[in-house]
Amino acid sequence: MLIAPSPEQWDTFVKAQPRAHVLQQSAWGELKRAYGWGVERVALVDDADTQIIAGAQLLFRRLPFRLGTMAYLGMGPYLTHAASTPLLHAMRPQEVPVGGQGLVGGDEMRLWNAIDSAARKHGAAFLKWEPGIYRPDETRPDFAALGFRASPQTVQPPRTVLIDITGDDEAILARMNQGTRRKIRQSQKNGIRYYEGSKADVARFNAMMHTTGARNAFGVHEPAYYERAYDLFVPGGDAALILADHDGDALAGIMVFAVGRTAWYLYGASADVKRNLMGAYGVQWAAIQWAKARGCHTYDMWGIPDADEATLEAQFETRSDGLWGVYGFKRGWGGQVVRSLGAWDKVYNPLVYGAYKLALKVREAQ
Repeated sequence: MLIAPSPEQWDTFVKAQPRAHVLQQSAWGELKRAYGWGVERVALVDDADTQIIAGAQLLFRRLPFRLGTMAYLGMGPYLTHAASTPLLHAMRPQEVPVGGQGLVGGDEMRLWNAIDSAARKHGAAFLKWEPGIYRPDETRPDFAALGFRASPQTVQPPRTVLIDITGDDEAILARMNQGTRRKIRQSQKNGIRYYEGSKADVARFNAMMHTTGARNAFGVHEPAYYERAYDLFVPGGDAALILADHDGDALAGIMVFAVGRTAWYLYGASADVKRNLMGAYGVQWAAIQWAKARGCHTYDMWGIPDADEATLEAQFETRSDGLWGVYGFKRGWGGQVVRSLGAWDKVYNPLVYGAYKLALKVREAQ
């Protein structure tokens, strides 16, 4: 049976998934709802109507000129019949057995039908799907069989650095490069206080975000965005605002999020003062310690340039545009450079989708 789960039902389901992701938590949907996105969660329950067995959280963004919406499915969906992936395979509708209740194929197609229905209900011209990162031993979705085509645009950065944070501190440090280890140790010797901030500390974080954005020439959210993120995630223990302070001066800050075995470094900032004290390294190390204490095994640095590792290593010292400015910092933490499966689009309105692709080409040419 198809239901619209409560936030509590949905989060319980998400946290039980091997591929649990912050972008599928209800709080993420509420954060985006406050900034112009629509949200809908669809779920299938078992025969007893007690357990969610499959589901997805969808976001919707209005397109210009009243051309409908873009539906967005990030880092899902989930299907509990699959041992470790949301989709082990794709079955065409004609392959689904009649009355296939309880079969993987039947549940899978019912879920996708529900996703399509929700997207159409919200006037979606197309559905953009970002399945996330798959391990080499995981079976990739059959995008073509499900009606998807490669997208010309991603929403989330497709490439990142994943840090293994299992083992003791010395084991984690040993996986880093020498320069990063030295700076972490230096950050522990300068009398810096690292602490989990309260709601009142969000103002200090916002001031550093403004400074960081101006220094590195990238956009940041308005102050209310980070305040809302704090309210939605931190009280429930799914995130922390971690700050570095030295004699009353805020040096650096991180908002780190976690669900399941993974933590994500989504937002970070540093001040212009006392940068020689290496507070940005110390606060990142404190965030890793927070993630370890929550039982996380992986720390996702979230966003580096979308280039192969050879190109990254050849160019990071000479480039500072886009995400290149942060790659030099992120590479030193001893992680693995990985790429997600990217973005895929299912088209409901070919005319509007054609206009969307043309608009992207015009923007790229400017």
